[in-house]
Amino acid sequence: MLNTLRRIVQEVNAAPDLEVALDVMVHRVKEAMKTQVTSVYLLDYSQNRYILMATKGLRQEAVGKASLGFSEGLVGQVGLREEPINSEKAASHPKFRFLEETGEEEFEAFLGVPIIHHRKVLGVLVVQHREARAFSQSDEAFLVTVSAQLSGVIAHAEATGVIKGLGFHETSAVAKFTGVAGASGIGIGTGLLYYPATDLTLVPDKKAKNIAKELEVLNDALEAARNDIKSIAKAATDSLGPEESALFDVYIRMLDDNAIGGEIVEKVKGGQWAQGALREVISAHVRGFEMMEDPYLRERAADVKDLGLRVLTKLQEHDHAPIEYPEFTILVADELTTSVILEVPREKLVGVVTVQGSTNSHMAIVARGMGIPTVVGAVGLPIAQLQGRELVVDGYRGEVISNPSAELRGHYESIIEEEKELAVDLEGIVNKESVMPDGHEVTLWVNTGLMADVVLSLNRGAAGVGLYRTEIPFMTQDRFPSEEEQASIYRQQLAAFAPSPVTMRTLDIGGDKSLSYFPIVEENPFLGWRGIRVTLDHPEIFMVQVRAMLKASEGLDNLRIMLPMVSTVFEAEEAMHLIHRAYLEVLEEGFHVVMPPVGVMIEVPSAVYQAREFAQRVDFLSVGSNDLTQYLLAVDRNNPRVAGLYHSYHPAVLQALKIVVDQAALENTPVSICGEMAGDPGLALVLIAMGYNTLSMSASSLLKVKWAIRKVPFSRAKVLLEDVMSMDNAEVIRSYLDFAMAKQGLGGFVRPGNRN
Repeated sequence: MLNTLRRIVQEVNAAPDLEVALDVMVHRVKEAMKTQVTSVYLLDYSQNRYILMATKGLRQEAVGKASLGFSEGLVGQVGLREEPINSEKAASHPKFRFLEETGEEEFEAFLGVPIIHHRKVLGVLVVQHREARAFSQSDEAFLVTVSAQLSGVIAHAEATGVIKGLGFHETSAVAKFTGVAGASGIGIGTGLLYYPATDLTLVPDKKAKNIAKELEVLNDALEAARNDIKSIAKAATDSLGPEESALFDVYIRMLDDNAIGGEIVEKVKGGQWAQGALREVISAHVRGFEMMEDPYLRERAADVKDLGLRVLTKLQEHDHAPIEYPEFTILVADELTTSVILEVPREKLVGVVTVQGSTNSHMAIVARGMGIPTVVGAVGLPIAQLQGRELVVDGYRGEVISNPSAELRGHYESIIEEEKELAVDLEGIVNKESVMPDGHEVTLWVNTGLMADVVLSLNRGAAGVGLYRTEIPFMTQDRFPSEEEQASIYRQQLAAFAPSPVTMRTLDIGGDKSLSYFPIVEENPFLGWRGIRVTLDHPEIFMVQVRAMLKASEGLDNLRIMLPMVSTVFEAEEAMHLIHRAYLEVLEEGFHVVMPPVGVMIEVPSAVYQAREFAQRVDFLSVGSNDLTQYLLAVDRNNPRVAGLYHSYHPAVLQALKIVVDQAALENTPVSICGEMAGDPGLALVLIAMGYNTLSMSASSLLKVKWAIRKVPFSRAKVLLEDVMSMDNAEVIRSYLDFAMAKQGLGGFVRPGNRN
């Protein structure tokens, strides 16, 4: 059954359109279950009816015509109850509804299972049998498994009108894709696909500018790949038998003009560029091999993939042309790192879209800091077809629109204009104090990591840096930066903000932040070797970094050092010991520096409940709200499947934050909060009422928070806090705060979809 299921999924994925995919599905399921009827009904939400979309066993003329109401018949009941119905005699079931046009009167037994994707019912998969009998539990389990495997494919078809985007070629077609809001704002521009050089499946479609040139490059690449295989075969002659050696001849012939090579040539002659033609042909052959019954032939799919990658490598060696960035670039990718975003000229980058990741991935955090509208976790996005398309990135609702109509474009352009007008209003408070109307003062800091952040932060009137991400300079190099290099980078940050404080977090790698030259591969990276755990295990890295920080602070004396991912008091004490040792070493070298304040980040649950013990040992506490939310809610913030469960408004998160600030107050230890919560104007007011008088956020959020602070009295913020702490639902808390903001005349800061 597992083999059968795998073949069904592969064949459906290989289908050129939805009609063929559903036909394959019902045919294969009928064949596997040896039943007389298999049908698929899809729910049309515009009509609120289930439409018969494919069948094997019922009348074909009923396809696309026969339908049932939302709760009508056994099909409607399956969808309504969101669970299978297994009836020995369907006609005797009280909810049975006979569809005469389908010819189903001769079939007694009925088994239907819902097709559900991300909690949304998409349709119902049905099998029927002439004789009255109950389908077995294994039959039911198989059908449920098929439905679960195929729901994502059907969901994608619903969004695009096709399966896997293979038919998404009509340039005039408007299509909407749903992901997760990564960074607020609206971006309108042209799609530019970023794809790793080693991933053939992500090569984009692109029209050949010069077919003759593409053919020349292709033929050179094919010949080079054949020569490579010949060299490998020759070198391995002594260690291989005749049968194994003969395989190399097969691979060479597969690249000839009368085999795969010829098919690629024909695609190029049809107008596709060489890399795209290679992807199409290789993908088709791989699918063909993977669907074969014979295990030996099925394994040949890996050989075809290898051939494709060899040719792709040769093609990319020819392609040395610099990337041409559109004037308004929407960067599209399966997955992105921070360094890739930084390669795009800032004045041209207006949006980012990724299939992987979530709202609090490191890339999304940096995008927010740069003020780039971002959508992440757009699972099923046909990225290969978005190259060169006009796209809208809605960073408020987490949506991507391809080829927007004039009306849609106008709607989004009006939102962009509103944002510009709001930005002009906010500029007027840059140099004003962040003081509430009844005199309560609040300190607003920024989170930085890029030199580009410095100018933006200073222009926004930041009073200091609450989080400087030192890992970013490490991520943009191909080796660990030296002590001198680090000191130079840190000096720029410290000098730019002097005499205001700059809080430098020691190296925080692991989780979703990796170094190419220091890979960390783990089953569960977010609960693994990261943050302070790495640097305490490698004191040589930690000591070099701390020494560089101290040297950089000479004469400025505005350095603060912060320790990430601390989960035990012992870790804090061990790190403090190393910092003091580094301080003495720097003094011995003749540097005149003062011992900086040292603090810990509260970002794991254990630290919440030992906040007072930490407060007794360090100079300050800083809550890292992004990770703390992730760990409290047991939600991987990079997993789009559970992104909806990651909620900063969750009552448990708010209660934990209250515990931390109350425990720190008992020791008179300063406590701040950095992360996305601090940059949300509504939540910022709640945090201030809790006792967080220092907030650190992305520069793009600073003026909005300051505006809210200057508009809302501390007494009103205390009322908001009292109200939300009595609520037990995150969505209710968010809606309440949005409504409260609107009542205070701050509706412009609320997400567009919630302004009413």
